[in-house]
Amino acid sequence: MGDKIFGEIFGGIIGLCVADALGVPVEFKSRETLMNSPVTDMRGYGTYNQPSGTWSDDTSLTLCLLDSLAYGLDYQDIMQKFLLWYNKAEYTPHGEVFDIGGSTHAAIMNFAKGTAALNCGGTSEYDNGNGSLMRILPLAFYLRERYGSSYTDSKEAFDVIHNVSALTHAHKRSQIACGIYLSVAESFFVSSDIEDGVFSGVSKAKHHYDNSVDFAEELQHYNRIFKDNFADLQQEDIKSSGYVVDTLEAALWCLLNTHSYQHCVLRAVNLGGDTDTVAAIAGGLAGLYYRAIPENWVNQIPRLEYIKQLCSNFYSTTTR
Repeated sequence: MGDKIFGEIFGGIIGLCVADALGVPVEFKSRETLMNSPVTDMRGYGTYNQPSGTWSDDTSLTLCLLDSLAYGLDYQDIMQKFLLWYNKAEYTPHGEVFDIGGSTHAAIMNFAKGTAALNCGGTSEYDNGNGSLMRILPLAFYLRERYGSSYTDSKEAFDVIHNVSALTHAHKRSQIACGIYLSVAESFFVSSDIEDGVFSGVSKAKHHYDNSVDFAEELQHYNRIFKDNFADLQQEDIKSSGYVVDTLEAALWCLLNTHSYQHCVLRAVNLGGDTDTVAAIAGGLAGLYYRAIPENWVNQIPRLEYIKQLCSNFYSTTTR
């Protein structure tokens, strides 16, 4: 059982990281461009002129959260680690911060100026980028240990999800995206079928939000995900922008329309647009579910032993 749990943790984290790295060189490339020259393997340089295997802020902030949760839930400490990343380039592949979203940057600056952690995130309509969704996956492992394998039965667990989102993205639309995503992650702990896992997770999250008056008005933005025919949407109907609703739709659609980790993350990258983040969000769930990540991709990841150590430390401190 212990090996299985560690495998899920490492699978999810390295799955996110590898997918992030696949997307970094082609971020902002159009879908049409990538249709003519699709990503099929790790590439170097490109958009940010970084070596092959380089991961972005998506993975860095995920590692910040993973490292903090290893010692319990402390919102102040999570923000301290985000600040270490921003100011000192901790949790980076090459000692350099080269990508950061506007809402995340603003929240970190708020914290640096003394704002309480839970008051740092933006609450406006324009604060619904994918910056909290891209880093939320480690919370699934924490919540499983804290509340059990059916953690989405607990309102308190959803409150924690919303708080961790609110550190940088406090609008309810972003919080719902994180709730749906981690509900799907919960389903993957027990599901042997990816389609059942996605729809079961989505259904449980919808049930929670249907019964949460404070979130009712925002829930309509996720109506396409809640429909039975969501997986049947055509690729041209899927947007791969940095808007949190588009990103979550694209990631779940890729999971539902592929049958391996490799095909899932390449499908996500080749949608174009916010390639690293859409792929990272899809890749975290795909890595958790499949765990069969191409070894030649994993071996190109900088600081791989460091990532393994963070996963091992989280496992050893949270599953005692």
